[in-house]
Amino acid sequence: MNVLLIGPPGSGKGTQGDRLAARLGLEHLAAGDLLRAEVAQQTPLGRQVAGIMARGELVPDVVILSLLMPRVLVAAEGNGYLLDGFPRSVEQAREARKLAETAGASPDAVIYLDAPREVLVARILARAEKEGRADDNPETVKNRLRVFDEATAPLIDYYRERGLLHVVNADQDQDAVTEEILRALGVVA
Repeated sequence: MNVLLIGPPGSGKGTQGDRLAARLGLEHLAAGDLLRAEVAQQTPLGRQVAGIMARGELVPDVVILSLLMPRVLVAAEGNGYLLDGFPRSVEQAREARKLAETAGASPDAVIYLDAPREVLVARILARAEKEGRADDNPETVKNRLRVFDEATAPLIDYYRERGLLHVVNADQDQDAVTEEILRALGVVA
């Protein structure tokens, strides 16, 4: 099973990604975590994207595709993948689709985690205090949500038109969100 998990910052992609990957035996690929690891390790790619991420902007398509797609293709050959935080734009989705279809690694379902804006902001700022993530400060959060609205929100219609989209209420208890996702995927909860 190949699943995309999309939603605005703070919607619970990482939490649900970890839970679902463990439950379903899928490889959890978190775009943000992979990028933050590159920055922390000061790899050439990490140095290239550090400033972009600090401002809450989207990493260029060619960079994110080169980081993620090899991992996606390997995971698809195994039990499948749960990809969270990618694609972040319709352009990325189209390019990834071309690569995935060629390799038989297209997503089977897309889960959109939906939550009110005030809930998202509160979660992100609470996470910043707890985890100390540099990309979770008020100015960056505001920009990340604006970027989501402009670039990522159009993915909802893109995947709805393809018949892959399942909208899940992310403004509820984590267990309830997980159960709703499992039902949407047709997995007995």
